[in-house]
Amino acid sequence: MRRTTLATADALQKNAINLNIIPVFDDFMIPVRVNLPVFLLLILWCNSLAAQANEELQPIAAPIPPGMETVEFFSPAVDRMMKFDVVVPANYYGSEKNETRYPVLYLLHGYMQNYTVWGRNLTAAFYARNLQDLILVLPDGGNSWYINYASSEGGQKNNWEDHIVEDVIGFVDTNYRTEARREGRAVSGLSMGGFGAYALGLRHPDMFVSIGSTSGALSYARKAAAALEAGIDRQVRTVDAAQQQRIAAADEFISGIIDIPGFSTQVERTPNGIDFENAAQALAYDPFAIIYTVPKSSMPHLYLDSGTEDGLIEEARELAGVLMLNNVPFDYMQSRGNHNSEYWRRSIGHMMTIQHEVMARALGNRP
Repeated sequence: MRRTTLATADALQKNAINLNIIPVFDDFMIPVRVNLPVFLLLILWCNSLAAQANEELQPIAAPIPPGMETVEFFSPAVDRMMKFDVVVPANYYGSEKNETRYPVLYLLHGYMQNYTVWGRNLTAAFYARNLQDLILVLPDGGNSWYINYASSEGGQKNNWEDHIVEDVIGFVDTNYRTEARREGRAVSGLSMGGFGAYALGLRHPDMFVSIGSTSGALSYARKAAAALEAGIDRQVRTVDAAQQQRIAAADEFISGIIDIPGFSTQVERTPNGIDFENAAQALAYDPFAIIYTVPKSSMPHLYLDSGTEDGLIEEARELAGVLMLNNVPFDYMQSRGNHNSEYWRRSIGHMMTIQHEVMARALGNRP
């Protein structure tokens, strides 16, 4: 494919916080840094709650949607017990003789979010059940960006790409009646998860028939590469004691919902190590670079969307331009909205319906 000149730096993106009683952490993205200070978003969340004290809002856990199961399993790639939510069709357990196999959509969460957000807060479970013949899997990747870290510290193992493409998918295909082949498997995600879906999908085009991104932070690896080449410090910054106290109060509630031993607080969920040690390692995960390595005959179906008030829409438009320039088929949508839960509750139904249709056709289930 023909290449276009790519930008290497964007302005700081501050993202909205959803406070509809049930707290959902949207992404707080700072380009060119990896171990982002999760404290900053928590501070904003705590301050917002304080400002609304007169309304006496009390955070509560979201209800479990119909058809949802929470699965705990051991992931060798990250050497720890992990969880994911899965939503099965209404008739999945209808008969002991039911041997029907179903396509699977793997839906990746954003930065500072977790495996519970898509299904319980962002309506993905509702749309999955409406489609009737789809298994929806909602993995947890912490704040990892879904990559295999160049190095890890503190006895950790941070192979988060392998966690998804080997451990989660392997467990699902072994324990559920899936169409365990490329034609029956799709991946998508929001913000950090949009980047993860494109990075993993393009690195493993033999595994996924469709890749999707809503509000994707698609330039994450490219910005990391630019920072490494420029010698920019990408380490976390600290916060003061008062800020840390407010963080702890917010984190206590969210970690209770996540409930993964040793992987529930934001500090625990942020990998201890180095994501990329050099620019080449970063570019190996850059969708704008690796898309040129996938032959058109092997290219998965591609889907992109973003809100028109979301600064990350420029990354979606840029990638769409690359695809149009090279005559690569794709679906693109933009509509009014910001980088927040209100937009994702609308976008997920559109994205999921299209990817479901792509899998149904690939599996020969359409005229």
